[in-house]
Amino acid sequence: MKKTATRLADGRELIYYDARDDAVRDAVDPRPLDPIATRSEIRHDRLLGDDVAIASHRQARTYHPPADQCPLCPSRPGRPSEIPAPDYDVVVFENRFPSLAGDSGRCEVVCFTSDHDASFADLTADQAGLVLDAWTDRTAELAHHPSVEQVFCFENRGKEIGVTLGHPHGQIYGYPFVTPRTRLMLRSLAGHRERTGRNLFDDVVADELADGRRVVLDGEHWTAFVPYAAHWPYEVHLYPKRRVPDLPALDEAARTEFPQIYLELLKRFDRIFGEGEPPTPYVAGWHQAPYRLADRGEFALHLELFTIRRTSGKLKFLAGSESGMNVFINDVPPEAAAERLREVASK
Repeated sequence: MKKTATRLADGRELIYYDARDDAVRDAVDPRPLDPIATRSEIRHDRLLGDDVAIASHRQARTYHPPADQCPLCPSRPGRPSEIPAPDYDVVVFENRFPSLAGDSGRCEVVCFTSDHDASFADLTADQAGLVLDAWTDRTAELAHHPSVEQVFCFENRGKEIGVTLGHPHGQIYGYPFVTPRTRLMLRSLAGHRERTGRNLFDDVVADELADGRRVVLDGEHWTAFVPYAAHWPYEVHLYPKRRVPDLPALDEAARTEFPQIYLELLKRFDRIFGEGEPPTPYVAGWHQAPYRLADRGEFALHLELFTIRRTSGKLKFLAGSESGMNVFINDVPPEAAAERLREVASK
């Protein structure tokens, strides 16, 4: 992998990740952009104990442009984009409309491929491996960012999820705090250690493998299963079999096997609802240990992948119980979801 860092016209950082060591990335951003002026701030909710990012400038962000005006495609003569080069493998750059910025953290965009009409599932194993390299590098780099406590690499796919740009891409959030979801995991982790003397993540994975009914894929270095208490209609958790706290800690064997396992999962997600259905909308995100956690080795890196589509043509809405009280009601039994994901294996 070759990494080349440069700057866009408004001063934002842009990084090319190339599979070829001889790639030259010297294109200059010709756009007359004004410097970024964000109004992001973090406000603490005293009743719930969590934090909310207030980012009013995001109201002006690009919204469903036509394909020939996509800002994530390579630049063309007369049509400069966010990526000055005429081609690229993987690119990461600072979001022009960030939810978090400055003392409130950092937001980055990850373009998985220059092919506007592709999806992550269409990538080759080598291309997916390069995306993993980019996620890993950014996780390691953001550890040195003074306002970042935790890094979340994720992809939203589909208009149903709220995606405003159709180009295959994801994001990286560097939060200035430990997220509420992670705090809940850490609380459960500590309680389990106190009660049993064992690691909760290890026990969850071991229990799923022993039960077997919810296991979707079981590789040499990774295992994927629908969790016992899945919140979403189709939800898969992907764990490396050797517990590590974050992406940079993965060994070479796990990194090599990851593309095959993950691409297979994404292909199966697109087959859940049968032929002729539009691509399955999903959210996929890496859960990593916060940087300044006292015992980071207790936390287990894992990826969570889920769709909000519950059946053909119908979505799972977060209505009163979910949105009002954070109590999820799942219409699809996890065992049935796992069985369906096993049925739609790649031919």
